[in-house]
Amino acid sequence: MCDISNLIYVCVSTCIMLIVVSVCVYSQAAYLQKGGLKTAVLERRHVLGGAAVSEEIIPGFHFSRCSYLLSLLRPHIFRDLELKKHGLKLYMRDPYAFTPMLEGGVGGHPPRSLLLGSDLAMNQREIGKFSETDAKAYPEFITHLDKLASAIHPLLDSPPVDIAGLTGGALRRRIAALRSALPLVQCGLKLGKNIPDFYEIITAPIMKILNRWFESEPLKATLATDAVIGAMTSPNSPGSGYVLLHHVMGELEKEKGAWGYVEGGMGGVSKAIASSARSHGADIFTEQDVHQVLVGSDGSAKGVVLKDGTEIYSRVVLSNATPYVTFKTLTPQSALSPAFIKAVDQIDYTSPVTKINVAVDKLPNFLAAPTPDGKPGPHHQCSIHLNCESVEVLQTAYEDCKEGRPSFRPMIEMTIPSVLDPTLAPPGSHVVLLFTQFTPYSLVGGRAWTDQDREAFADSVFSWIEQYAPGFKSSIVGKDILTPPDLERIFGLTGGNIFHGAMSLDQLYLARPLPSLSDYRSPIKGLYLCGSGSHPGGGVMGSPGWNAALAAMADLKRG
Repeated sequence: MCDISNLIYVCVSTCIMLIVVSVCVYSQAAYLQKGGLKTAVLERRHVLGGAAVSEEIIPGFHFSRCSYLLSLLRPHIFRDLELKKHGLKLYMRDPYAFTPMLEGGVGGHPPRSLLLGSDLAMNQREIGKFSETDAKAYPEFITHLDKLASAIHPLLDSPPVDIAGLTGGALRRRIAALRSALPLVQCGLKLGKNIPDFYEIITAPIMKILNRWFESEPLKATLATDAVIGAMTSPNSPGSGYVLLHHVMGELEKEKGAWGYVEGGMGGVSKAIASSARSHGADIFTEQDVHQVLVGSDGSAKGVVLKDGTEIYSRVVLSNATPYVTFKTLTPQSALSPAFIKAVDQIDYTSPVTKINVAVDKLPNFLAAPTPDGKPGPHHQCSIHLNCESVEVLQTAYEDCKEGRPSFRPMIEMTIPSVLDPTLAPPGSHVVLLFTQFTPYSLVGGRAWTDQDREAFADSVFSWIEQYAPGFKSSIVGKDILTPPDLERIFGLTGGNIFHGAMSLDQLYLARPLPSLSDYRSPIKGLYLCGSGSHPGGGVMGSPGWNAALAAMADLKRG
């Protein structure tokens, strides 16, 4: 038995793309340590970062095994923790999106493609290949979307409004609750006359919005990918508009909406934040698998017990596991009410994601943008959207999955970070990261995935890539296939969901993950949620940890 800290972080799982819970944990540890509280972080795996990790799965090739791009990390966390000082190096991408067509060339020319970046004039030329009307409308659309996304920022760095405090309690709590409403007021003021547009985009299918602005399928489908990425939803599903907004509200190096690569892979983010936390005195331990939260006779958290039986005492415990793992696995069920347990069981963790990491001995050569010399073109640094030339293709892929089948023609987002970061692969070789949808957690009839199923789906993905970039299959020297059950087993992502719970309207803001849990405080006094399952949700963001730190510090101050 030992008493090593004021606060313990239980690091059981994290989330991809977005969303990395250990980032929240390490940043939170740094803030609380700076505030004078001795902290300890207990990481289940051998490598720091949860799902924001770099792993050498194939000798010589270093993969961002789950999370693979950075954008949503809050700027104040980036600055406060001095992440560049602690080794974080970024590679900005420009252009950033490439959508090749699967069609025959005309007049001896390559197939068409759509390339988007920061150069607005170039974007309009690219879009004009499909629609001059869309090319003219695009700048206004981007400005409009930026206004809506920017308005959300005050909500990201604060807990949801304290409704209970506003509607009851002592005068002091009511005054504090009024302050909690300030970010919501700031959001409303920023939106101004755009409030109806904001309401529409967070509730509507994204196609209702895109069809109003554009007519060309490649542009609509490319934009729609951000409305379904990581989510078991289709472009025609209500609420998919918010998923798009969530993915465009970040910034990198003061560039709004930008996404970039981290040198050495996404583990570089976790290492930098952990280094910052350690510099302030925090202790971080790997291969420390937490078995259960210790709950005292007074019903409050007293620490944790590890799988090896070691008991560690602490005044506060913060869990970045999913709500399901936290309350169904780590918390003694006798300490929770049956009604609460039933509510936890209802949280939606449906996931459509299979991540495939591939080592190749040569760069993919796309028919739509040939590079016969083997040298990278501008499009190689992008998020490369395959099987995304029409919304119908995305919709059909979604419907396959709803019936329990991996998509026959899956949506594929390909990134090749080694084009910009030479530390990831041997000279001339590359790491190719494939974020694919849609794949169900269980196959038809509730059947579990087998190795044969995994190989068959991966081969289908490779065959589709082959049609866009002949020679891709023969360039493969190794692969790592992570279906939804694999993401759950390895990283603790319930259901394989990269966001620690669906980013649907019934699981956002005041209802994330449940109305009774939206302020990060659990029914167990001293036990807090600090991961992506809490507000504001998934992404390599740090906001859930920041907000949970504020709640924990406020409670400790009050005693």
